[in-house]
Amino acid sequence: MASSWNQGNRVESKIPLHAQGYSGSVKPSPVAYEPVAEAETHTKIVGYLLWLIGFTGAHRFYYGKPLTGILWFFTCGLCGVGWIVDAFLIPSMNDEANRNFRFGPIDYSLTWLLLIFTGIWGFHRFAQGRYVTGLIFALTLGCYGIGYVYDLLTMNRQVDALNRNYHLQS
Repeated sequence: MASSWNQGNRVESKIPLHAQGYSGSVKPSPVAYEPVAEAETHTKIVGYLLWLIGFTGAHRFYYGKPLTGILWFFTCGLCGVGWIVDAFLIPSMNDEANRNFRFGPIDYSLTWLLLIFTGIWGFHRFAQGRYVTGLIFALTLGCYGIGYVYDLLTMNRQVDALNRNYHLQS
């Protein structure tokens, strides 16, 4: 049986060597697989920073959970209980967000911080390279708040789409 490397662990292949395209006298030399750390799209530091105002659901929006973000917003973090529980859930929410969203030139954390703290002026839109809508946000205070709410609900998908398009073009 041939051995192969999978995510840093040696596993035995069930496929005989001759079926893998090797002649009887040639044996493959295993090549060590060094897992490469994937770049983070979201960080725990920003997650915990937003958790400090988490009774508003900001950290849930940041990690791509807009429905529970809305629930946290209207119930003050489920009367504070869900907010406290989230202090322990942030590492798993961070890992899930890093798996679900594409790394690229548009930084999720910067975009979210700009959205949360300066969103009505459109700075997050300028950071994404969307200058026209950034200017519209600046002149209309986030399109009278409606555009701001829309961005809270969809920001991860917007940045993900921009990063995927960037990777397709390069």
